[in-house]
Amino acid sequence: MALPRVNISNRKASFEFQFLDKLEAGIVLVGSEIKSIHEGKANLGDAYCLFINDELWVRNMYIAEYAQSSHYNHEPKRDRKLLLHRRELSKLQSKLREKGLTIIPVKLYLNDKGIAKIEVVLARGKKLYDKRHDIKKREAERDMARHSHK
Repeated sequence: MALPRVNISNRKASFEFQFLDKLEAGIVLVGSEIKSIHEGKANLGDAYCLFINDELWVRNMYIAEYAQSSHYNHEPKRDRKLLLHRRELSKLQSKLREKGLTIIPVKLYLNDKGIAKIEVVLARGKKLYDKRHDIKKREAERDMARHSHK
């Protein structure tokens, strides 16, 4: 039986942030969470990452409670630990000390073995004029595509 393709992304992130570095991390989950992810019932909209005791955690990532679970269900927005190699963690920590950088989860998916992975990016918040520039560029590309089809 083929595993369902789960690919939950944070589309808003690329508009709000400029991506500098991308990493794939494992994520520590409980059984009812992985079952909800299999059903695609998760949201990265307000999620962000932070360091707690030299470990990387994701906060505000929503994973719906699993309907068939009994009283052992999980807290939908609990903090979840991310798994990265020690040198990746220390590299991220040192870069976070730079002003204006943050770590954001942009994609939650299941790999070929059915293991939940989360793609996190080191990002810098965009200024308002950067966002305006992106909008103009996107509109120009759309216009060019529209006129080339005629």
